[in-house]
Amino acid sequence: MFTGFTQETSDFLWDLSFNNERPWFLAHKEQFERCLNTPFKALGQESWRLLSEKLPEREFALHVSRIYRDARRLYGRGPYKDHLWFAIYTEDKNEGPSFWFEVGAAGGSYGLGFWSWRTAMMEQYRRAIDANPARFERLAKEVEAVPGLRLLGEAYKRPKADRGEALNRWYNRKYVTMELRADYDGLLLSPELPRVLAETYEALMPMHDFLAEVYRVSREEERA
Repeated sequence: MFTGFTQETSDFLWDLSFNNERPWFLAHKEQFERCLNTPFKALGQESWRLLSEKLPEREFALHVSRIYRDARRLYGRGPYKDHLWFAIYTEDKNEGPSFWFEVGAAGGSYGLGFWSWRTAMMEQYRRAIDANPARFERLAKEVEAVPGLRLLGEAYKRPKADRGEALNRWYNRKYVTMELRADYDGLLLSPELPRVLAETYEALMPMHDFLAEVYRVSREEERA
């Protein structure tokens, strides 16, 4: 059962960022398991379970990251990540839309997005908005009503089109991610975090379904 992270979680991740080497990690592995790995896995499992209970007609999968970096992709960095994340998804876990949570030394974040937005996907995303702007405006308003949510994504220097005040901030970005923050002086320390995550993911589900449709159509076009 997830009972909350602690200030020790933050301290451990800060220390790891300055001591990212195998001897230090092995000397602190018990601390890693106690203050980070065990509660993090419990958080992922509880969030997945609560969301599955809220939407029993759907089938969700959970992917929890490991602390170890891929040895083939260190690029001069240490062998350990300075953050952990999990994803809850219904489509391709590598490319489809997913709900996510991440915790690091300075705090945490969670929301909805893609791991990688491809050009073809963004083109289909804008076509889908153009096909039914009223539908997307309703979805955007639902998302924007989620307390604390921020819309992320680099905006084009030259907008693709003018779709009106309500849609332009969604339409004219190179990618779109919806993010909320969680801090060590609040939500990260609370046993209520899994419930908050599940409720937020449920609130974002209509936008998830829109993005899943965009993903499927763009993949079909690529295969064709």
